[in-house]
Amino acid sequence: MFRDETMKRFMLATTAMVAATTVAHAGGVERSTQSVAILFEQGRYAELSFGRFAPDVSGTVGGGAVSSGDMAGDYNSWSLGYKMDIGDRMALAFILDQPIGANVNYPAGTGYPLGGSTATLTSSAITALLKYGFENNVSVYGGLRYETVHGEVALTGGYTMETNHDSELGYLVGVAWEKPEIAARVALTYNSAITHSLESTELGVVPGTFDTEIPQSINLEFQTGIAKDTLLFGSIRWVDWTEFNISPPNFPANPLVDYASDRVTYNLGIGRRFNENWSGAVTIGYEKSDGETTGNLGPSDGMKSVGLAATYTMDNMKITGGIRYVDIGDATTNPPISGVFSGNSGVGVGIKIGYTF
Repeated sequence: MFRDETMKRFMLATTAMVAATTVAHAGGVERSTQSVAILFEQGRYAELSFGRFAPDVSGTVGGGAVSSGDMAGDYNSWSLGYKMDIGDRMALAFILDQPIGANVNYPAGTGYPLGGSTATLTSSAITALLKYGFENNVSVYGGLRYETVHGEVALTGGYTMETNHDSELGYLVGVAWEKPEIAARVALTYNSAITHSLESTELGVVPGTFDTEIPQSINLEFQTGIAKDTLLFGSIRWVDWTEFNISPPNFPANPLVDYASDRVTYNLGIGRRFNENWSGAVTIGYEKSDGETTGNLGPSDGMKSVGLAATYTMDNMKITGGIRYVDIGDATTNPPISGVFSGNSGVGVGIKIGYTF
């Protein structure tokens, strides 16, 4: 019941719905799930995605007497992908995205200890993937990721730091199994760590160098048909965030940013085709809090989310739009500030346009 071409395209579009709304508040400074779903698109295919996430994050000190105001700025994200077949068994894909990022802006004039402090982290990456399929519905794939990062910090009290744009190379490998009769697929991917050797300028004039590791991760992506025109899909993602820290050589209270534990993020969804043109999905997400204090530049601990998405398919084009609400986990920041952040949330929206040649 899943063999017809329309159904195949619906299944692939549905699994893309999560990606269209992943501009969410996942662990660490993550902005991309590093999905390899594009490798399984039919024929020659290109896609373009845009997203925006609007968090509302504030905390208090002094038993609630002084509020930080909303310190988490809105941000945009985008990605571009292209996939083509090479013969009957091989596929090649390229993905351009923004793997990590941060946008911190404590409002000035609130009386909060960090009022007026700002921090930004930007990145871009291009990933090249090659997949080979065997006759038993098993495929293997691998590739290289070339990643560029840059950071700036300006804290109350006069400390400033800016890094160069550093580019380094990483890799990924994976294996997948498919059963087209029931639209089933499981893909397991390992992404290597990428260590950046950053050149910094602190306090406007003091040069230095330090290393920051963008951590390794493991992705498990899955889908299966569970009834006519109905798909169950999801992912489990582990990221080794305890290996990530930002420690400029002259910052008096290093590390500037670090994480007390690794993160496992779960996403699950159900997709349904309504007719030849329209399909929709409901998704939920979960990331457990660890109960540890957090840095003041990332005051959250875990998350829960729910999302809605819809895909319109017309000839060779499919347009997917989605919205996701995120309940951002409560957190207490590291001493001496010890801000209490609770009741925070955010809304992400995204759109993905895909075209099969």
